[in-house]
Amino acid sequence: MKKSLLILALTSSFAMADEGMWMPQQLPDIASELKAAGLELDPANLTKLTEFPMAAIVSLGGCSASFISPDGLVVTNHHCIYNSVAHNSTPENDLLANGFLASTKADEVAAAPGSRVYVTKAVDNVTPQIIDAATARLSGKLRIDAIEANQKKLIAECEQDEGHRCRVAAYYGSLEYYLIKQLEIKDVRLVHAPAEGVGKFGGDTDNWMWPRHTGDYGFLRAYVSPEGKSADYHADNVPYQPDHYLKLANEGLQEGDFVMALGYPGRTNRHRLPSEVSETFEWSYPNTVQQFKDTLAIIDRVTATNKDAELKYASRVAGLNNYMKNRQGMLDSYAQSDFLQRKTAEHQALTSWVNSSRENKKAYAKDLATIEKLLAEQHRQSRADYALNNATPRLLNVARSLYRLAQESTKPDPERKAGYQQRDIPRYKAFVAGMERNFDVSVEKALDLHNLTKYVALPKKQRNAEFDSALGIKGNMSQSELTALIDSWYADTRLTDLSSRQALIDASPAEFSQNADPFVMAAVALYKSDLKQEAAEEELAGKIQQAYASYMRAKIAFMQNKGQAVYPDANSTLRVTYGNVKGRAHGNEDGNAWAPFTTLRGITAKATGEGEFNAPAEQLAAIKAKNYGPYLAPELNSVPVNYLATLDITGGNSGSAILNSKAEFVGLAFDGTLDSIISDWDYNPANTRSIQVDLRFMLWQMQQVDNAKALLQEIGVN
Repeated sequence: MKKSLLILALTSSFAMADEGMWMPQQLPDIASELKAAGLELDPANLTKLTEFPMAAIVSLGGCSASFISPDGLVVTNHHCIYNSVAHNSTPENDLLANGFLASTKADEVAAAPGSRVYVTKAVDNVTPQIIDAATARLSGKLRIDAIEANQKKLIAECEQDEGHRCRVAAYYGSLEYYLIKQLEIKDVRLVHAPAEGVGKFGGDTDNWMWPRHTGDYGFLRAYVSPEGKSADYHADNVPYQPDHYLKLANEGLQEGDFVMALGYPGRTNRHRLPSEVSETFEWSYPNTVQQFKDTLAIIDRVTATNKDAELKYASRVAGLNNYMKNRQGMLDSYAQSDFLQRKTAEHQALTSWVNSSRENKKAYAKDLATIEKLLAEQHRQSRADYALNNATPRLLNVARSLYRLAQESTKPDPERKAGYQQRDIPRYKAFVAGMERNFDVSVEKALDLHNLTKYVALPKKQRNAEFDSALGIKGNMSQSELTALIDSWYADTRLTDLSSRQALIDASPAEFSQNADPFVMAAVALYKSDLKQEAAEEELAGKIQQAYASYMRAKIAFMQNKGQAVYPDANSTLRVTYGNVKGRAHGNEDGNAWAPFTTLRGITAKATGEGEFNAPAEQLAAIKAKNYGPYLAPELNSVPVNYLATLDITGGNSGSAILNSKAEFVGLAFDGTLDSIISDWDYNPANTRSIQVDLRFMLWQMQQVDNAKALLQEIGVN
């Protein structure tokens, strides 16, 4: 793997113990810190993506996971496979409530449409090919177009290796770009999920909280063709044989033990400017939280007497609740902190350093001023579009995407807009198929009415005339008028029918223009204005990209000057973070300490027999009988359920394998604590704790409660 000059320069010193989501190739540069924390392996052996243990780590495209058997068995969080469990659930066979266990491979069922397992095969620094000499001279939309063209070229070359999915990821504010090649496994099947009273025990009440007693684990299996190639679901497919898979630890964890999380963290924002911090925490997040609350209340009201609709929206509700609590937790932490003041002081120090010498001033000063003006413009536009974006009916967005696909399909594939190429067609097919089990007209009509009511209340000058005209919105319509209008859309649309949606994937622009569906007609009518808005957004984005790269260049130089290391913000690429099993001296406002482990006793204490704390009767019986099997931790006099660690993780790390000092599997990351999730923006070593489900609890539940004998034998438990 090629190591960048930037990374070599930046890792000469370490930022802070346990902090950092490190690229695997950076690990040798922090070898002393890893060893001090307790790692027994040579960090150099953790850099090789095609060898153990990195080759066992996979992405689910939003969650992390890992191979845990030679037959393609994948372990991840219960909440990461929740949509697949919901997709296979019906009112008559509620797998969410009861759990699912395939006794044999023949009993495994297809995961939700679009489910994927991505196995990383190569990562290469391609910065010179993305920002070549010609691109470096461009600005605005021309720069964005050139970068996209260079990316598409590299991706097309990479994907000539059939069955692989490639992408180019940006690091350090688009200073560097890496080409990531992954085997795309398309036949993914559900193997085992514990009952919701285990996998989601505590529900939204316990989410982001400690102490925690959640069995957040589940299993999938990756299948390929008999020839070992990526293939769509077929009865003749066989389990994928990974080159490497994780082995279970022989000994359980104890307080102070070294642990590391291997996975695909989504996004962090530790290099953002003060103006971005202010806009996010004082406008964006508060509005987002309120929007989520409104949406959840509407879904709850409409699905209260409709079990099928409730199951269809179960995954969305879980996601909204998770994000809402996350954002509110960040807001609470922000309100009690001096984060903005510290960020402002840091930026002022950077600005002073830039102005301290003629060389620095010439290199960075102009772009430091420019980026602030550009971000202010972006923030103004985001606020102006907020109500409109929320008010756009879901089916209109579907029609817009499919019409854009039809338009782009008239061009040669290399000239199509990224996201609308031939390589993207399977995702559109999976998306429209998945709507069969995640879309309900009554729910969507209620959401449309709520959001459009807020939109039409805006002054006329703040409304979008093209949008209003396309959907027949006139003036300040009353509730009854809006209701009648919305009813007419859904009475006349055929996009609620799977075959109609599927037909649009292959339809020509002319066929769209002749389609009398109200959402399709609106999409056609809005096409030109959509393109115009996109061009304006890309013009601004291109300028921001150029200025932001210069800002990051200045920040890196400034931090190096102070002897500080700089790791890149998370960007959904493979990262390693390390730490130790550790509680907290103070856990809440009352000052109560947090022990590092929870036990089965906590499940019994919390179990109510209903709602979020509806632990299965079989589980409670096993706890009462003290059927601990070989999973008893003598120092706890019980089986450990969850544990805390000082791991620096974020969204996307869900399902990350937790390995001990010997790179043996000891559990799964699934959450953080509420007062530490602001670490996405502002890392706090005193508060930051990750929450993991302990391997011993997983095995105990599978053996003593769910009787998953074949599965246990497959992962090496006799």
